[in-house]
Parts: sequence; C-alpha cells; structure tokens
Amino acid sequence: MSAVHKLPAAPDSSVLEEWYPEDPAFWRDRGSRIANRNLAISIPALLLAFAVWMMFSAVTLGLPKIGFAFTTDQLFWLAALPALSGATLRVFYSFLVPIFGGRRWTAISTASLLIPCAWLGIAVQDPTTPFWQFAAIAILCGLGGGNFASSMANISFFFPKARQGYALGMNAGLGNLGVSVTQFVIPLVISTACLGSIAGAAQMTGDGKALYLQNAGFIWLPLLVASAVAAWFGMDDLASARSSLSEQSLIFRRKHNWLMCWLYIGTFGSFIGFSAGFPMLTKTLFPGVEALKFAFLGPLVGALARSAGGALADRLGGARLTLMVFAGMIGAVGGVLYFLPGETSAGNFHGFLAMFLLLFIFSGIGNASTFRMIPVIFRTLHERWSASGGAAGKVAATRQAGIESAAVIGFSSAIGAYGGFFIPKSFGSSIGLTGSAAPALIGFIAFYFSCLAITWWWYFRKRAECPC
Repeated sequence: MSAVHKLPAAPDSSVLEEWYPEDPAFWRDRGSRIANRNLAISIPALLLAFAVWMMFSAVTLGLPKIGFAFTTDQLFWLAALPALSGATLRVFYSFLVPIFGGRRWTAISTASLLIPCAWLGIAVQDPTTPFWQFAAIAILCGLGGGNFASSMANISFFFPKARQGYALGMNAGLGNLGVSVTQFVIPLVISTACLGSIAGAAQMTGDGKALYLQNAGFIWLPLLVASAVAAWFGMDDLASARSSLSEQSLIFRRKHNWLMCWLYIGTFGSFIGFSAGFPMLTKTLFPGVEALKFAFLGPLVGALARSAGGALADRLGGARLTLMVFAGMIGAVGGVLYFLPGETSAGNFHGFLAMFLLLFIFSGIGNASTFRMIPVIFRTLHERWSASGGAAGKVAATRQAGIESAAVIGFSSAIGAYGGFFIPKSFGSSIGLTGSAAPALIGFIAFYFSCLAITWWWYFRKRAECPC
C-alpha cells in the first residue's frame, strides 16, 4: 500500500492530497516528519493564544492602580469575559479546520490576536477610556480561547491512533503553559520600560511608582506576527481532513460526544476554572498570603502534567488513566477541605497549596487522557458499524471517524472551557452565601464521582460499550 502513497507533485505545496498516518511505511518514510513539523509550529501558536486569553487575569489588578475607577464587580467581569467568550467561540472554531484548512486557519486565528493586544496597549494609556472598551477587549481576548479547539482538531488529523495521546498531549500541554506564562511575564514587563519609548510613557500609581501597563498587550505583538508567519509558510493543509459542516454535525447525534463533554468539563474545566479561581480564593481564605506569588504554579504543573499525560495514556489506555485521574481529584478536593480555615481553625496554607497543586496535576493528566479516548472511541464505533462494508466501507469509516473525532475534540473543549467562569463563580457564591468554600468543593466531589462512574461504565469495565 505504501508504494502508491505520493505527496503532491509540487514540493512546496501546502496541501497534502494523500495522507495515511496509519500505514507504518508511510508514517516512517514521510508522515512522521511532516506531522511533527506541524506540531512544532502549532505549539507556540497555541501557547500565545492561551497567554492572550488569560491576559486580563493579570491586567485587572493594575487598572485601579493607574487611575481607572472601576468597581470590584466590573473588574470581576473583565476577568470573566474572556473565559465566557473563549468557550463560546470554541463551539464555532471546532468546525472550522475541515472547512478552511489547518494551515490557513492557524495563521489567521493567530493573527487575529493582534487586535486585543494592540487595543489594550492603547486603551490603558488613557485614563478616560470607558469600561465598555475594556469589556470589548476582554471579549476579543476570548479569540485565544477559541484557538484551542481548532488547534487540537487540526493536530488530531496528522497523527496515527497510537500516537494521538502524545501529539494532543504535547500540543495542549505546552500550549496550556500560556496561562502560567502570562501570569508570570505580565507582572515583570509592566514594571519596567522594557519596550522603550515606542510603547509609550509610564503611568504613575498613587504611591508614586511607575507602571507600564501597555506592555501587557504590546509584549505579545512581535511573537504573534512571527507565529502567524510560521504557520502560513510552514504548516500544511490536509485534503483528507476537508469536510462539510453537515458531516461534522453528526456528532450532535452521538451519545459519546456528550459523555466526553461531561468528562472534559471535569478535566479541562477544572484546570481553567482553578487557574482563574485559585488566586481569588487564596486571597479570601488566607489574607496574609501574597496570592500572586503562587498564581502561576498551578497552571504550570497542570500544563506540564498534560504533556506527560498524553504519552502515559498511550501506554496505559485512556480510560484506565482517566479513572485514576478522577479518583485522585476526589482525594485532592478532600484534602483541600481538610486544610480550609474554619470557625475554630486558621487553616493551613501549605497543605491547601499542596492539595491544589495535586488538583492541577490530575486535571492536566486528565486533559490528555480524555482526548486520547475520543479518537479510539469513534474509530471503534465506525469500524463496528462498517464491519460488513468491505474495503471501501472500511476506508469511508476511517475517514468519517477522523472527522467526527476532530469535531468532538473541538466541541468538548468548548464545553469544558465554561469551567473558567463557573468554578470561580461557584467559589464566590459559596463564600457569599455560607462564608465558606466548602459547599462548592463538596459539589465538585459529587461531580467527579459522576465522571468516575461514566468512565467505568462506558469505557473501562469488562463489557464496556467502547473500551479504550
């Protein structure tokens, strides 16, 4: 079979007309090199997308210092709007790669992030800039969140089933580092004139310190340009990945699409929700602790765990690892509850931090293991449905399984991203109503038990419908 596998005649063509990653000879001779090149360009583009998406988590803390008289509620909305818009945009982005092509869409979607970054850099230099403009910028930062769905869908087409855990884990795990990077980089760049006079003058705080808040947006501009250019000239479009919206929309009739959405809320929803909520929760429960010193640690370990989790899922199996993840998350939330301050105890911050870091690690691994499950599930289903269709039926089934897997990966990432809003909101509501975060945490435990049950029943037990 490998003897007839030929790439397009023009060596510089960006469209690969034939793509057979499951054929060992094709993968060894050509496929692996091409797939890894696309992955290497995709990772920094996704890292920058996450950095822009979470930019306001660091920027909002500086706005009151330089004269913006926004209320606490308004600042909360500025931090929450990127998560809401990013999650919503993911719904649409998840279907765009098969329509536009991975190379084109990666370049275009990366370049689109120049808009909120440039606008923020301009807006913060004028203290009369109205709130609605910052709200609009925050919504546009959600473009970075949308990029995740299209990026993951695109990479899933390039790699064989046996390597998808590794590929999706590396793309998402190193891409997720953007959350930690933005929370680490922005406090550094806004404290110095690192971009020179071209970026604008300093803004003075009430205590006489100079801030360069415009650098929070401008610092990403050259990196985004370089990444978009690299994607346009260095990536490929796969002809075999092209499909119509109607072909992809079949996933809404698939039970396993909705089951995997539920599981991904438990993994990625937890990762992005805890990333957004941990600093506020720490500041509220342990007022003597400088929360920002620790804010980047959770997203950092979670992202690194996701990178390792992909390869681990390839070895152990996605369902087995996911089952272990949710068991670990239940235990870690129980640990957080144990170290919370209460009526008779001041709590233990070091224990609280350790348990949250465990939560980030487990959620990061789970992000990779659930995405490892999706291609296996849909390949199994379509092979089962096409068993009597002969060779032609098998080819058609493999193609449709790839299309649906990519669509489910994108769509489930959209649903999971709403955790970026609902988890911090759950903490806030719990503390506001009861004075404690315990009710929210108990609710998370109940949810993780439901994820554990779904994984065991449909994917892990001896007679599971889709063992993976």
